[in-house]
Amino acid sequence: MKRVCLLALSILLIAATIACTGTTSIPDTITDDWGREIQLESVPQRIVSHVPSITETLYALDLGDKIVGVSDYCDYPEEAKTKPKVGGYFTPNIEVIVSMNPDLVLTDGYVDEIANLESLGIQFAVIQPSNMDDILKDIELLGNLTGQQKKARELINDMQSRVDNVVATVSGAPHPRVFYVFDATDTTKPWTAGPGSFADELIRIAGGENIAAQAQGAWIQLNIEELVNSDPEIIIVDSMMGTAVISPDEIKELPGWKDTTAVKQNNIFVVNGDLVNRSGPRIVEGLEAIARIIHPEMFQD
Repeated sequence: MKRVCLLALSILLIAATIACTGTTSIPDTITDDWGREIQLESVPQRIVSHVPSITETLYALDLGDKIVGVSDYCDYPEEAKTKPKVGGYFTPNIEVIVSMNPDLVLTDGYVDEIANLESLGIQFAVIQPSNMDDILKDIELLGNLTGQQKKARELINDMQSRVDNVVATVSGAPHPRVFYVFDATDTTKPWTAGPGSFADELIRIAGGENIAAQAQGAWIQLNIEELVNSDPEIIIVDSMMGTAVISPDEIKELPGWKDTTAVKQNNIFVVNGDLVNRSGPRIVEGLEAIARIIHPEMFQD
């Protein structure tokens, strides 16, 4: 009788664990963003990600304990910094990855060498979103690949709800002209975000008008004449690791720049570039930050 009770208790504990984690089996065939059919024999237990946004998503899906390798640039959450490194984002070390004996490697498809893993018998999947809708779909894809479908659905619902809230809040509001500064190393030809970039999409969703919305590319340089003629009402400076490429105080003194409405009205702001450019769950924080910059009167904390 005692053994029966212990067995029943064990079964209940296992069931409770599964219910709490939301871990389930994986589909027989999963199609990645390259259209490749992925077939996994079981839920992956050893995952390598060399892409910061993918690493962030894995942690958001409570898969930190399954990650055995990350890139040198995977720095969020803090725990990711302690994981074994497989090289840079553009320069992952295939030999190191193989030595980790992963049952799944995740990539965004921009490094050709990753494809060599297939011939080595290591399964990889491509996660390559190009817009907000794709990011949500790829969270579902990662949920299917890792058996975390329930957690993925919860994350998607939360993100979609926050996006919808921003859209509803700015609905009907004016669309001020926004200049997004990605790199101003050359202040006469600063880099900015054009169509196809996440920054461009976030500005639009947040109720702004990107002055580079009609540019021919996701990342382009504007000459100083184009900048002045566009006369942005708001300037947003992309920062990395909390350090702006160029400070608002510097912008106020620049020829041409200081003649814009944004500078005259002191509408120069800094946003964490990782929240804007990484295609993971935190991009909603980037959207909310940009929305508060563009329409502060509508987002009173």
